[in-house]
Amino acid sequence: MLVNELKAIFHKELDTIYGIDEVFSFFFMLTEAYCNMSRLDVALDTALSITKEEQDPLFKALEALKRNTPIQYILGETEFYGLPFAVNENTLIPRPETEELVQLIIDAHPKQSGTDKISILDIGTGSGCIAISLAKNIKDSAVCALDVSAKAIKKAKENAVLNAVNIDFVEVDILDESTWGLATRVSKFDIIVSNPPYVRHLEKQQMQANVLDNEPHLALFVEDNDPLVFYNAITKFAVTNLKPKGELYFEINEYLGQEMITLLETYGFSNIKLVQDMFGKDRMISGLNK
Repeated sequence: MLVNELKAIFHKELDTIYGIDEVFSFFFMLTEAYCNMSRLDVALDTALSITKEEQDPLFKALEALKRNTPIQYILGETEFYGLPFAVNENTLIPRPETEELVQLIIDAHPKQSGTDKISILDIGTGSGCIAISLAKNIKDSAVCALDVSAKAIKKAKENAVLNAVNIDFVEVDILDESTWGLATRVSKFDIIVSNPPYVRHLEKQQMQANVLDNEPHLALFVEDNDPLVFYNAITKFAVTNLKPKGELYFEINEYLGQEMITLLETYGFSNIKLVQDMFGKDRMISGLNK
């Protein structure tokens, strides 16, 4: 079969779901992954053909895309902060907004060096994207990462090996204070960072079907009547597990910026900064411990 013929099938089946440009991108990603073809060849070589053996995974991917399966889950990988990450149904697909959170922390520690390593804790690590990106980019850092999901931790460990960083992963339910002692393998942390679940059920209608139908709800949603449940627990944890003037960073729900400022103030944090993302939405907040 000619590649152009298969591409036409993809457009016929998927354009009404995703749009022409998105389908172009999907097709290039899949032929590159499964057929080792460059995007340039696929775009320009009208005589390019693929074998029956090469067609099979592409048609399977086509069916998965019709079911709104994210392309990252189909390929089993994605990129975050310039690094490769394996992902599956047990981990969220990392977002560009979270890259901004990582950049915020890295910018605050541009030349970290000295006799003492800077200690960092990532709570709710998922694929490990935040912890691994920080470990890779902040010199002399010692990074620990927590998650309630053993399956997510397994995938995060794979990603740490993939990116050649050493991270201490621990299975902890941050909402269960009786497990907090497992997280404190160092006496105090310099930085605690988290991108916890923050989407209220009332906001589901704003989300795309491929997210709702595929990504783990455990890592996405909170109850409408207690949307700051994770932030409250993590901030309480941070008070006793951050060093004096230690830094707390969150990715947050864009609609709850003022509520987050009040929460951090209630726990005695200072120098609180609410930061907008690339779309001008309240997306990050930071503060200093007492």
